[in-house]
Amino acid sequence: MKQIWPALKIFLILTLLTGIVYPLVVTGIAQLFFPRLAQGSLVSVCGKVVGSSLIGQKFSAPQYFQARPSAVDYNPLPSGGSNLGPISAQLKERIEQLRDSLAAVNGKSPSEVPPDLLFASGSGLDPHISPEAAYFQVVRVAQSRGFDFVNKEKLQFLVTSLVEEPSLNFLGQSRVNVLLLNLAVDSLFGKGSP
Repeated sequence: MKQIWPALKIFLILTLLTGIVYPLVVTGIAQLFFPRLAQGSLVSVCGKVVGSSLIGQKFSAPQYFQARPSAVDYNPLPSGGSNLGPISAQLKERIEQLRDSLAAVNGKSPSEVPPDLLFASGSGLDPHISPEAAYFQVVRVAQSRGFDFVNKEKLQFLVTSLVEEPSLNFLGQSRVNVLLLNLAVDSLFGKGSP
């Protein structure tokens, strides 16, 4: 009985510290110094939340840049990959169909399709594509919006201006956030028809 009360006191103190005090302090610091990040990096247009810059979304209309494929159909709750391995016949068939489809829709040859437009990320929710994948889609987006040569060049420049460099100039790769790119296209050229 002598050991139960000290153990119970330590349990309650640790529960209070690690279950209540620590989370409140960390949340308070995050809200104070990084409020946008702490609230999910939400993106708003005209006061309405349209997504998060940290979670990929599905864009299927031809007048928008498309994101990487998602094994979970862009649902953040069961995020994850397909678990198909590199020797999977099902994965190979899926990649070939997607490559042919993307090449046809974008008016390019199958060998020109960037790899990140063929393979889902590990979470299935990657919000970025490579600059090459964005440039690959410029002609399709421009044609579907009826752009002339000048607007097509503006679109190309817009993609270039939204390229994010690797973190600290050496961590990761150059990338383009698809949601922010599509919002910028709508902002600059008007909303595309759904």
